[in-house]
Amino acid sequence: MSKLPALEPSPNAVDFIDDAAIEEMLARARGADAAWVRDIIAKALSKQPLAPAETAVLLACEDPALHEEMFAAARRLKETVYGNRIVLFAPLYIGNRCVNDCAYCGFRASNREAIRRELEQDDIRKQVAALERMGHKRLILVFGEHPDYDAQFIADCVRTVYEAGDIRRVNINAPPLDVEGYRIVKQAKIGTYQIFQETYHHETYARVHDPRTRKGHYLWRLDGLSRAFEAGIDDLGIGALFGLYDWKFEVMGLVTHAQYLMQRHGVGPHTISFPRLRPALGVNFGSRWLVSDADFLRLVAILRLSVPYTGLICTAREPAHIRDTILGFGVSQIDAGTNIDLGGYAESGDAQVVEQRRTHLERAQFELGDLRSLDEVVGKLVDSGYIPSFCTACYRVGRTGEVFMEYAIPGFIQKLCTPNALTTFQEYLCDHASPEVRAKGEAMIAAELEKIGDEKVRRMVEERLRLIREQGKRDLYV
Repeated sequence: MSKLPALEPSPNAVDFIDDAAIEEMLARARGADAAWVRDIIAKALSKQPLAPAETAVLLACEDPALHEEMFAAARRLKETVYGNRIVLFAPLYIGNRCVNDCAYCGFRASNREAIRRELEQDDIRKQVAALERMGHKRLILVFGEHPDYDAQFIADCVRTVYEAGDIRRVNINAPPLDVEGYRIVKQAKIGTYQIFQETYHHETYARVHDPRTRKGHYLWRLDGLSRAFEAGIDDLGIGALFGLYDWKFEVMGLVTHAQYLMQRHGVGPHTISFPRLRPALGVNFGSRWLVSDADFLRLVAILRLSVPYTGLICTAREPAHIRDTILGFGVSQIDAGTNIDLGGYAESGDAQVVEQRRTHLERAQFELGDLRSLDEVVGKLVDSGYIPSFCTACYRVGRTGEVFMEYAIPGFIQKLCTPNALTTFQEYLCDHASPEVRAKGEAMIAAELEKIGDEKVRRMVEERLRLIREQGKRDLYV
């Protein structure tokens, strides 16, 4: 059996979350007048990241009219930075054995109702085949924390996914590693390495994470992405689990974390995730901090204003109507056709039968909120005016980290992303879409081509679309 690395944060590890300072900023911001709020909104619209104290002003504002101004600004900002593209991916759970005992998690070590399993390499190949039949090109592999899930195991799983078919980008959601572990994983050509702090509030963190477990070490986890950066991984994702503590504090924690990464490494997080607590089998976790739908919409809009160049991810934890709503003013990435049962994609078949999936909570970390198939989600996106994108180009040509920021900050990223979104969407329409979705998807592509103002770019995209439709060419990108 492998051993997990010792919990030794790097010598430069910094606990940059000051609970008292965050609470003080939130308290001070309660007196902000409308002019101050509007000045901060204007700064966000100029594509400048907000300082935590400025985010606090938006969080403290309780004026419904100003809330509407925030939503409107978030819509403008998202359109300016990301256009009307929505990136699609799928999570693939590899193993649910875990040495931690998090109070809110269905995978926690003391949960006797959970069926423990990890996928063998042949199982992974079957899962990839099922996901590719659906049309997916981007995956995120999810691991519990266990000695058998060491860096080499993670790297081997990534290589198996790439070798199994045509998955073009593999991200990782896994516990923190030491620097050498990150180097091993990097060699497998991973995409984003994502670590959730879960809660940034120290007292709450200690309460919901057994201090005798690895997850109980706050600084080891907080420093995890800095160690990843030290190992050469510059594509990083952060997240908090909303419902463990005050949602306003957690937003402040995320913005503070993003600022710290930018100041220390010159690169902020590529993505931020903000899931809410969901029911899980064998978990009886009551919380006074559950986030209402109205507050959830606010926090997404405020995150978009605070970190304009960071991708915001909303997963299938959320119900369909919430996900459909926040696409307009914040979110740039979603999963679809999601099955979080261990082995679920291949073993439940491609039909994505709702009742069948609901009975397997003993193999899942939590209950899903959005059970739509990939094709249903794609159809809904088209109906709502969004281009479904399966693009992976930036990561494969090295447009990550500081290079990505050089492209993204001036807004040039749309000149690359829109063409790549259209060509990958065309692949999906040709290979996987239902007849109804294909018909309206083709109409959308024709309309989007007319919007490309640069004639040279438009002709290039038209030619690539023709090659995909008529000659079966695939994986054409800029």
